[in-house]
Amino acid sequence: MLNMNDILETIHMIEGENLDIRTITMGISLLDCVSEDEDRFCEKIYDKITRKAEKLVAVGEEIEKMYGIPIVNKRVSVTPLAIAGGALSRDGFVKAAKALDRAADTLGINFIGGFGALVHKGFTPGDRNLLAAIPQALCETGKVCSSVNVASTKAGINMDAVKQMGDIIKETAYLTRDNDSIGCAKLVVFTNVPEDNPFMAGAFHGVGEPDTVINVGVSGPGVVASAIKRAGDCDFSTLADIIKKTAFKITRMGQLVAYEASRRLDTPFGIVDLSLAPTPAIGDSVAHILEGMGLEQCGAHGTTAALALLNDAVKKGGVMASSHVGGLSGAFIPVSEDQGMIDAVSAGSLSLDKLEAMTAVCSVGLDMIAIPGDTPADVICGIIADEISIGVANTKTTAVRVIPAWGKKPGDMVSFGGLLGYAPVMRLNEKSPAAFIARGGRIPAPIHSLKN
Repeated sequence: MLNMNDILETIHMIEGENLDIRTITMGISLLDCVSEDEDRFCEKIYDKITRKAEKLVAVGEEIEKMYGIPIVNKRVSVTPLAIAGGALSRDGFVKAAKALDRAADTLGINFIGGFGALVHKGFTPGDRNLLAAIPQALCETGKVCSSVNVASTKAGINMDAVKQMGDIIKETAYLTRDNDSIGCAKLVVFTNVPEDNPFMAGAFHGVGEPDTVINVGVSGPGVVASAIKRAGDCDFSTLADIIKKTAFKITRMGQLVAYEASRRLDTPFGIVDLSLAPTPAIGDSVAHILEGMGLEQCGAHGTTAALALLNDAVKKGGVMASSHVGGLSGAFIPVSEDQGMIDAVSAGSLSLDKLEAMTAVCSVGLDMIAIPGDTPADVICGIIADEISIGVANTKTTAVRVIPAWGKKPGDMVSFGGLLGYAPVMRLNEKSPAAFIARGGRIPAPIHSLKN
């Protein structure tokens, strides 16, 4: 039972430490919208999304007022369009993306996810048509997000898909070049993608989910950083215990909101994603948590160990707080969305190689990283292949969301606005992996994938 100290502590977390519910995301199945007529399919998906999520924003605002808890984003995720719209042509998928965008505008949500495909073991004709449509779709819409799963621990890595994604990212960057190539900020390449992720750009509604579901993503880097600061010079066991207790409190708040949203929307509750999702706001940084543990700056030797401790403690505390934890759950390290990461890159303390090492122990992967606009597609493919192999080998979700900012060079700054933030363009290893990428085919699954 809550006591007055618990209530006052939560109020302080909200008012002084940037505690919030990062997103309420409604997942919606589009499998019953299948049609061979492209225009009819677009009508059906628009109608279902706007009908099922009609009250999503209003309910989110009601819960905010009721509990005094900020709910930053209200979002929708849908069945991967390559599955629901498997009969569509390339142009048909662009039409469908525009229908999703119209639905998002009608609902008043900030993003809609699911314009994607699962191609970790190969391509269907629908997959190929959707992939071909991604650059134009992301250029001509504002709220549509796209994700493509190119690998899994069970299947290995589809290197043909990796090669294609390098070209898609380059084309998307060019088509949105007048806005710092922002289209690439809405496109993520995954391995071991979760089907219940409430966070964009990777959210989609998995085929094993019910017709509709409510998933909630919590956040609280500032709360964890403050708890570590109050703890002072304690040992690692004590530090981990403090983080676990803090994560427990954050996740309990998220579950409260999830249950209330589920009840009011008459929609099943799915999961709470207890990820520490940073923003560019002062005091809302995962990098600052790591520095609070004793690092001079994020990227210093010891950063990966600190992040491993943080990620593990967050998961342990969150799992105790909710019986239904899912999504990504852990600590995110998106460069453009974390002021401490931005500062570390600008100071030369944090490199792409160090970020890659950190992704072995954190949630997701190389996220919201601006790279030079003239980066060749094969280098982007190499970045993807390296990161995806970490996920495959370690049986974890990893992803790549890089932005080759058109016309920008290392040290330049790009700005996306809002939660997407801003970032310095990072320097890359310019040696080419082109001959390696050109081999094609699949990199086989690791031996430990054979568990049946």
